[in-house]
Amino acid sequence: MHIPALHNRINPANLPLEKLAANPNVSDQDKVTEACRQFEAVLLRQILQATRKTVIASSELPESTTSDIYNDMINNELADKISESGEFGLAKSLQTQLVRQVLPEADAARAKAGHTPLQPLNTPKIKP
Repeated sequence: MHIPALHNRINPANLPLEKLAANPNVSDQDKVTEACRQFEAVLLRQILQATRKTVIASSELPESTTSDIYNDMINNELADKISESGEFGLAKSLQTQLVRQVLPEADAARAKAGHTPLQPLNTPKIKP
């Protein structure tokens, strides 16, 4: 009985960052892209957390551990979704710089072939 492979390509977004670097099934370009996206998400989490601290607390909704956990979950999901959309733009800029420094041969080959800089995974190209 022949069972074909279910997934020929591993999605780097499904791997934890500590396992991403050592995975031989993920290309270096995908590793850089995902690391940049995850860095952007961490930064967005910190920004969202800082903005929530400035909100005046309501006397009708007292602060509790449960509400803190819920707010953290909201911050995490919102930061991940913003980062995955590619609209914030920090990951794309960081990726362009890192590819030039870490993967100069890949960037040079793409430039020679007339391609634009690498696009982040799962994000549409933005038309000016």
